[in-house]
Amino acid sequence: MEILQEAIIFLIAALIAVPISKRLGFGSVLGYLTAGILIGPSTLGLVKDPVHILHFAELGVVFLLFVIGLELQPSRLWVLRKMVFGLGSAQVLGSAVVIAVIAYLFGLDAKPALIIGLILALSSTAFVLQMLAEKKQLNTTHGRAAFAILLFQDLAVIPLIAVLPMLGATAVAETTPGDFVVALLTIGALVVGGRFLLRPILRVAARSDIPEIFTATALFVVIGAALLMQFAGLSMVLGAFMAGMLLADSEFRHELEADIAPFKGLLLGLFFIAVGMTVNLGLLLREPGTIMAIVAALMLAKAGVLFPLARRFGLCNKTSALNLAVSLAQGGEFAFVLFGIVAQGQLLESTLIDQLILAVAVSMLLTPVAYLINERVTKKLSASPEPVYDDMGEQHNPVIIAGFGRVGQIAGRLLSIIGTKFTALEIDSSQVDVVRAYGNIVHYGDASKLELLRAAGAARARILVLAIDEIEASMRTAEAVTRHFPHLTIIARARNRRHEYHLMDLGITHIYRETLLSSLAMGEQILLDLGMSSDEASMIVETFRERDIRLIKEQHAIQHDEEQLIQSSRETARELELLLRNDARQSN
Repeated sequence: MEILQEAIIFLIAALIAVPISKRLGFGSVLGYLTAGILIGPSTLGLVKDPVHILHFAELGVVFLLFVIGLELQPSRLWVLRKMVFGLGSAQVLGSAVVIAVIAYLFGLDAKPALIIGLILALSSTAFVLQMLAEKKQLNTTHGRAAFAILLFQDLAVIPLIAVLPMLGATAVAETTPGDFVVALLTIGALVVGGRFLLRPILRVAARSDIPEIFTATALFVVIGAALLMQFAGLSMVLGAFMAGMLLADSEFRHELEADIAPFKGLLLGLFFIAVGMTVNLGLLLREPGTIMAIVAALMLAKAGVLFPLARRFGLCNKTSALNLAVSLAQGGEFAFVLFGIVAQGQLLESTLIDQLILAVAVSMLLTPVAYLINERVTKKLSASPEPVYDDMGEQHNPVIIAGFGRVGQIAGRLLSIIGTKFTALEIDSSQVDVVRAYGNIVHYGDASKLELLRAAGAARARILVLAIDEIEASMRTAEAVTRHFPHLTIIARARNRRHEYHLMDLGITHIYRETLLSSLAMGEQILLDLGMSSDEASMIVETFRERDIRLIKEQHAIQHDEEQLIQSSRETARELELLLRNDARQSN
């Protein structure tokens, strides 16, 4: 009954604190931490012994490492290699050294200072990724960099968990060569078993067509691998991580991740509640100056290391570098696990460990506030006057590319291959920075401005490639060019049929709807995979393309009459169906 009562307390606390925290913009992790602080022994005292909950909730960290292992496909690591192993390793080592130096200057010996530096160099994977996801910033420049750094940090946790127990006086005395042999044999057994046993076991579970059996098998794989490592004297999370990596390229990866995700989410929430319950608010009230000094030193040191590193590794935008530095300035959830190992090995004084754990928790609590302040500051900075358009002198190239995003860059690469010079214009300053970082020449400016078109050499150029993504900006540019430079041949990108109609109104004839050709190529592949011959598939696709071109010309005249547009589309669809059926009968 006591377990059920505690479960009800946890659920009520989470149901109240987490939605409030998310509504205030602080994210769910802060809500879990706050809930734990409120129900913990240092405040309301609804739960007296948080330690036994923390041990069980550590399964959330185990599941988190398993999912991270599943994400580590070799191909993905290779794409992110510069960010993960370059920026990630530089951040961990740089932050560890700076924090260790600060600790050493405050009177600690070199070994304890280095241990503290390595542990506090890690940030919170669950906290940061969830915060950025809720703000829809994971796909931004700083979001991708944060993911890469956190990925390396999660990898760095594994050797730390393995090495820290060996540094303690008690652990060293009890460790024998046989223990190392057992550990190596266990790791080897997990690798071999994972390669030759895990996939057949999962295949059998999948063939049962009972979802609960597959879920149970997934839990067995994760917990079994974790317990195997614990039996060998190593960390449970090491076993879960290795199991995930072994299955990263399997056909079950996505289903495993989907089945484990609910358990990971609930247990991670419980883990943060348990961490909140262990926060010693009495210590914060007794030593507020010491704790806040540690927090300030931690967050300023990590942000101070990250900002120049982000700039050095290609995050040219200062705003992105600042966002990255603030988002990763806190301590991480693995600090609670690693400081627990340090306490068992008596590597640091218990009072200092309590102070550091409290400082990590406070840094997590302050991160959403610091990020909100940073967003307001950067918004004010971005609201400053737009940067002046590039003064490029007068260009004399035969081709002008307006819009140097995905489409414009491909056109530019093709022109470069044949040795034809071009002038590229792009209105998005951040896109200009990214393109320039890869060695491309592109000029910042609004291609619809007459003075910029003249400077780009529109009076002497032969072709203008209109590759602007935004429809209104594309139309403004098209109108300016057709009015002032009618001799230019415009080859235009259209986002959709309506955009194409507007371009046709201006007399532009070379228009390419951006999804048409790729959709036709994909459709042809579908027909081939269904068993159709290559000639038949090509004939159907080509017939469809010709009818679509004719339909566009017909509907251009009636584009403002919705009923006629619908009727025209239906008639063309019926005509195309009859035509293809007749062709099929004749071929048979």
